[in-house]
Amino acid sequence: VQVVESGGGLVQPGGSLRLSCAASGFTFWNYDMSWYRQAPGKERELVADITSAGGNTNYADSVKGRFTISRDNVKNMVSLQMNSLKPEDTAVYYCKAYRWWGQGTQVTVSS
Repeated sequence: VQVVESGGGLVQPGGSLRLSCAASGFTFWNYDMSWYRQAPGKERELVADITSAGGNTNYADSVKGRFTISRDNVKNMVSLQMNSLKPEDTAVYYCKAYRWWGQGTQVTVSS
């Protein structure tokens, strides 16, 4: 099983980033997918998740209205569109499927 995130980087407050997660080695379309994040000195927290068919999504209160999770069950990918980024969004972002985690991608929001 492989879960690989990409798309992180440095962005100014108010900017946007799109994270991608490529998955392989399991039947992707059968699994709910999630994005988590972990800021320095803080516990890992759920950011957003999406059901296996993509019909339902769930967001942390802190990102509602700014982040959008989506998935492509043909390409075996899940994405996180992040708009109106704030310094407090700075964290390592992780993609998760069942008990499988990616290695994370760093997002830094700073002027």
